[in-house]
Amino acid sequence: MKKILVGMPLILAPATAVQAANGVEKEQTMVVTAAPDRGLSPLTAPGAVSVDYGDDLRQARPQVNLSEGLSDVPGLQIQNRQNYAQDLQLSLRGFGSRSTFGVRGIRIYQDGIPSTMPDGQSQISNVDLSSVESIEVLRGPFSALYGNASGGVINITTERGRQPTTLSTSNYYGSYGSWRSGVRLSGATGEGDAPGDLNYDLTTSRFSTHGFRDHSSAHRDLTNAKLGVNIDDRSSLTLSFNSVNIKANDPGGLTREEWRSDPHQAPRAEQYNTRKTVSQSQLGLRYQRAVTDNDDFSMTAWAGMRETVQYQSIPYFVQQRSRQHAGGVIDLTRHYQGIDTRWTHRMTEGPLPVSFTAGIDYETMTEQRRGYENFIYSNGHYTLGEKGDLRRKERNLMWNVDPYLQTSWQLTERLTLDAGVRYSSIWFDSNDHYVVPGNGDDSGEASYHKWLPAAALKYTLTDAWNVYTSVGRGYETPTINELSYRNDGQSGLNFKLKPSTSDTVEVGSKMRVGNGLISAALFETNTSDEIVVASSNNGRTSYQNAGKTRRRGVELAWDQQFMDSWRTKLAWTLLDATYREDAGANIKSGNRMPGIARNSLYASLGWLPEQGWYAGGEVRYLSRIQANDANSASAPGYTTVGLNTGYKFVKDNWLLDVWGRVDNLFDRDYVGSVIVNESNGRYFEPAPGRNYGVGMTLSYRFE
Repeated sequence: MKKILVGMPLILAPATAVQAANGVEKEQTMVVTAAPDRGLSPLTAPGAVSVDYGDDLRQARPQVNLSEGLSDVPGLQIQNRQNYAQDLQLSLRGFGSRSTFGVRGIRIYQDGIPSTMPDGQSQISNVDLSSVESIEVLRGPFSALYGNASGGVINITTERGRQPTTLSTSNYYGSYGSWRSGVRLSGATGEGDAPGDLNYDLTTSRFSTHGFRDHSSAHRDLTNAKLGVNIDDRSSLTLSFNSVNIKANDPGGLTREEWRSDPHQAPRAEQYNTRKTVSQSQLGLRYQRAVTDNDDFSMTAWAGMRETVQYQSIPYFVQQRSRQHAGGVIDLTRHYQGIDTRWTHRMTEGPLPVSFTAGIDYETMTEQRRGYENFIYSNGHYTLGEKGDLRRKERNLMWNVDPYLQTSWQLTERLTLDAGVRYSSIWFDSNDHYVVPGNGDDSGEASYHKWLPAAALKYTLTDAWNVYTSVGRGYETPTINELSYRNDGQSGLNFKLKPSTSDTVEVGSKMRVGNGLISAALFETNTSDEIVVASSNNGRTSYQNAGKTRRRGVELAWDQQFMDSWRTKLAWTLLDATYREDAGANIKSGNRMPGIARNSLYASLGWLPEQGWYAGGEVRYLSRIQANDANSASAPGYTTVGLNTGYKFVKDNWLLDVWGRVDNLFDRDYVGSVIVNESNGRYFEPAPGRNYGVGMTLSYRFE
């Protein structure tokens, strides 16, 4: 199997040996980045950490969605909505499950740049899997040290250009008229590591699909570029650019009766021509310097813009009923920027080796939001699916300032203590410019401040086996969308809505077994002021705090390479997520939280030589999922099977990889995701039946 060197930018303590995710010790090579960005493996990190590598994510896969390859991460539930007008449905340890669009409760980074806005909203549509080097998932208490999130952290690192220069193209063709085509150029001048050397990696791709469901066609263009230069033997500068353009129809959700009768249908979507366009571009710059042998400095700055226009299926008569209604067309422009600066000092001499990392994170976002009617009325006739009169116009400003401190103490030869604290401050300022009779001024401002401590003790029993325990506090503020409306129908921001606060305790163990890693984690998270839907009427949703909730569970993972080219993976999650207090008419103590499967299981087995024939299979199981807080509707559990095979041909500087796969082998009829608390009972987003795909990658190395 191919050896891969890995850096873990989000993990705390420095290490001198870089290890791969399966725990096998690799060459004694230091990752050339500023601390704390020194490699830590999932074996040695004092918390629940999983790593998937780009080569594995691309193995016989379309390279379209993150949901293709992250099922082997316990605690992570990632569902493909079959709707490219919405992001994937993603939750970690049950956090983020309430989201009806985008991602909540999880901090997401790509190349050190947050894909999460200051209010906690994230999006992942800009990830190009053809350029991914690794995806690291941090679950548990230490995720609190990364700000406004409760569930965890997902860190995506794209490839760095290396010698020799390589040009490659990848193509995929699948069911429902789906295809993807991409080109990648990667390389470096000189050896790539000497002063003055440049490294570069450029990828661009286009994806198109007719869609499994009616009115679900989509087109997406992605570009990702990274250019690095070694200024001298101690410092480097990296410039990154990313852009995405999406044009997608929105099929919407179905009632249970509609799903059972015809899962392909999208009746309201065709009536209102529901659709969404997204255009985003961002630029980032990262400077890293080893100031001394024991001191490192890094600074990351970024700026970007995201424009979204979305047409919804809200009936025209509902919008005409009240002047407070925001309309059926969302027109949103966001400008965001930020800077993260940190300093690391290591004290290696003396009886108690220790490292300190201090930093400050500053982020801002300015949002111009407009709402329009999704119809035009003329001469007694309604034309649906067209932008009509203005119904909402506001300017929202969000920013945060978060200083933080992280430390790692080597108490004894076998015992280490990691501890840190972050003081997170977030401000919201909303200015309503649509004040008319019947619609009062919804302007207002709010701020939230919270200390976020975390600590972990790890005891190394042997070089291949350790145990740890960790505690931490996280919090999740309301998003600007959740603050927008009060549940009493009055004007102004929903100031009664408070951030949710979560306290987590976790114990775990990790063991290297040959060329493999076994890990287990047991955790409990108690949350106060959980944010939930208060009411959803006439297209206007308000939120409230639901009191106390509890999430507790077990996570097991096994990743094993054996007999040179065989590899197996197993991930199992048992998650009990319940409300612990009554809140309103629908939430009763003991109810299960919606959008969360109690049991999930993933297993795979593959024959994966470096060239020649390869093949693999995988099984996924997800138990029943509640669709609403009242637990009166649910999506049934399901099991799916996928198979793949391919052939890698290597000749001189050429590599040709041809593959094919089948998913949902037994043509199971199931719900792929649910729209939590959908007010009209249209909870269900069906998944496709048996579907097929073939692909080819061709690359040439210039040597």
